[in-house]
Amino acid sequence: MPTKLTHSTFNNPTQFIEGWYWTLPSKELKVGKVKPVTILGKNLAIYRGISGQVFAVDAYCPHMGAHLAEGKVDGDGIRCFFHNWKYDSNGICVDIPELGKPLPVCIKTWQTMEKYGLIWVWAGEEKPGLFPFVPELEQVDCDYVLGSRFIKNCHPNVLLINAIDAHHFNTVHNLPLEIVFQSKEIDPHAITFSNITRGGDDSWFVRLIRPLYQNEVTYSMCYWYGSTGTVTLGPDFLHFYIVFALRMIEGGKTEGQTILITPKRSGCLGWGINRGLLWLTEQVGNYFAKGDTQVFQTIQFDFKTPTKADRAILELVQNVNQQKALNWKTWEAVENVENSDRNYVQTSLIS
Repeated sequence: MPTKLTHSTFNNPTQFIEGWYWTLPSKELKVGKVKPVTILGKNLAIYRGISGQVFAVDAYCPHMGAHLAEGKVDGDGIRCFFHNWKYDSNGICVDIPELGKPLPVCIKTWQTMEKYGLIWVWAGEEKPGLFPFVPELEQVDCDYVLGSRFIKNCHPNVLLINAIDAHHFNTVHNLPLEIVFQSKEIDPHAITFSNITRGGDDSWFVRLIRPLYQNEVTYSMCYWYGSTGTVTLGPDFLHFYIVFALRMIEGGKTEGQTILITPKRSGCLGWGINRGLLWLTEQVGNYFAKGDTQVFQTIQFDFKTPTKADRAILELVQNVNQQKALNWKTWEAVENVENSDRNYVQTSLIS
């Protein structure tokens, strides 16, 4: 009998996984500037202090509710435009000009990180987990550029499964290969999928590229917090690396940003080579994305009849449902969800 799908966080437009989420490009936030950002239903004010560090706070002043992005940066703190109350980098009120002294009030602050040319925020109350990385490049100094920014008419979880949908490589991309994915959890928040490919000997394209690979054709993914995915692919002598940073927007849809990465190479020649490699990486990503674009504008995901080829997808669903879920807009933990509901993936598949 087919796997039964019950209540879960996966593809749920009212919930998301506690984790790191991108907000805006670093270059858009200059020193001393503040911007309003709405992410996962919550309104934030994000500013860059005089030290150059980025801070994220709940948007509204606890005095009368003015939006702090209307205010101004003061040192590494921020002042509300309405009555000039100042909050320091920890969100503590340190100055009220009218009173000549502060009051014991504060605003909620959120951990930030600048990586890959983006400003990221940790959405969650617990200590931030590992920042997403490409497993092959964990200890490698890299060059990167931001690729395309896009909106898809489906949930981020659904968009992520595309890269591990083994059968669609045959039907959509016309690659006559049997692909089987092996999964491994490298962290409570991350799961990797590496491919084993078979067949394709009747394809001239497969015969052409086969000598470039000593073993299997390199194609692997790593998924973090059910929202950010990394893809590694290419011949043995040259791997391409793409990060898909996704976040849910209103209605359970997806706003995404691609990041193109390559190991840093020294000198002017290395810089020039990397510019070319990053451009080539973007073309590779565009090739695979092109065939699937329309599907994710019209799909109504309802996974009632998984087959044997869908095992990797079910493993990703289970991984997402085992992580800590937060409610849209409030960012409060989802309560009263039984373990049996989170771990809902059964082993039965359609052969």
